[in-house]
Amino acid sequence: MYENIMNRGKELGITFSQLLKLSNSRMALEASEFARDMGKHDLFHEQVFHIYFTELKDIGNIDTINEIALSCGLNINEMGHALMEHRYAGRLDETREEARRIKLTGVPTFLINDHYKIVGAQPIEAFKDLFKKIEKT
Repeated sequence: MYENIMNRGKELGITFSQLLKLSNSRMALEASEFARDMGKHDLFHEQVFHIYFTELKDIGNIDTINEIALSCGLNINEMGHALMEHRYAGRLDETREEARRIKLTGVPTFLINDHYKIVGAQPIEAFKDLFKKIEKT
């Protein structure tokens, strides 16, 4: 699995290091939702991936989450309150339920027209082929 990730990353200019520990990503996901509400989700999300997959830091650790938040210009006090209140837990639960409903088997998963799925990090050709198939139907 890691070899595939590293090879795909090289194609895109992304460096992945060998993960030796899996982090509990729940806090990072809740913090991502805070970042979304602050208009900084994409930047935060990108930083979480970099910190986790390249720098091998624990994204289940509040100090790591705060480091990411500060680098994105987020207020860590406000974010801390949101995390303590579990303000975004419901949003994540809804997402998990949607994933269960559509029988999500991997990430990323791209759902097109509520019917077609592309699972995993796929080359652009997979998307083009699917769009051509949809166009013909």
